[in-house]
Amino acid sequence: MKIGFYAGSFDPFTNGHLHVITKSAALFDKVIVGIGVNSEKTRRFDKDLMQKAIEQVLVNRNLNNVIVTSYDGLLVDAAMSYNASFLIRGIRNGMDYEYEENMASINEELSNLDTVYIRAGRLGNISSSMVMELLKYNKDASKYLPKEILEIVKK
Repeated sequence: MKIGFYAGSFDPFTNGHLHVITKSAALFDKVIVGIGVNSEKTRRFDKDLMQKAIEQVLVNRNLNNVIVTSYDGLLVDAAMSYNASFLIRGIRNGMDYEYEENMASINEELSNLDTVYIRAGRLGNISSSMVMELLKYNKDASKYLPKEILEIVKK
């Protein structure tokens, strides 16, 4: 069974993240979406609330081979605890690639897990920070967020 592990803060979860998951679900038998908890960063949205909303997004889109979990510590340790075969990373642009390639090298050294990159394609301009900036100034961010997530971030 090929298992992919897709990690991120998903703070908030965007249509770009959903695109990566949808493509990954077609490539892997099982996809684990891991919400990373980083003690160095302050979350904008409650992790458990975001996890439940992401799970609802997946159910509503019939992505039945995808589960959501949270973890702290190293990505590779979490991925190996789920018997992942690959790490999944979304790539928006060349700067993302450079950063992700450095991380992939370290992750592979630590775990022997290969990293698979999924291109964001037309969604390459979406970032959680950009979405939050739009919302801060009361701009419409509905095309960047699944409706289940939009309901949370507007509160």
